[in-house]
Amino acid sequence: MRAGARAAHGILAVPKPDRGAMAYLWTKTFHLVFVIAWMASVFYLPRILVNIAEAGDSPAVRERLVLMGRRLYRFGHAVFGVAVVLGLVLAFGGRLMPGAPVWFAPGNGWLHAKLALVALMLALYIVTGRWLKRAAAGGALPSARLLRWFNEIPVLLLVAIVYLVLAKPF
Repeated sequence: MRAGARAAHGILAVPKPDRGAMAYLWTKTFHLVFVIAWMASVFYLPRILVNIAEAGDSPAVRERLVLMGRRLYRFGHAVFGVAVVLGLVLAFGGRLMPGAPVWFAPGNGWLHAKLALVALMLALYIVTGRWLKRAAAGGALPSARLLRWFNEIPVLLLVAIVYLVLAKPF
């Protein structure tokens, strides 16, 4: 059928995206998947620390939780690294993939704000890693109550980051 005939029958001809646009969409998809994996570790590591703080004098429970925390912390760093690499590909995508937007351009202040919040989230993640190392060495942790409150900060940061990405307010 010709394009005119398709339109007459109510069928819209949707153009196929070019290879550059498809590469951009796949890169963005994998970036998002790795960010979600990192966020899982950002949210769960403080919960492990709460459980370590509440384990008391039970060395077997404490040892098991520390092992879980170490594995999760390493996993989080690995997926964060992949997310950063994919994010850089997206940021400079116009130079790497024809048809992809160039994000580092005037009018993309939201991206700079997002990156600042991601850096803050990474700093919080590193703090939880240091607390985990302290717990592994037998050191004291902050109170379980403080750790619970600390666990809420990444949630607020994530809400702000998602808003910035979706609304692009400035």
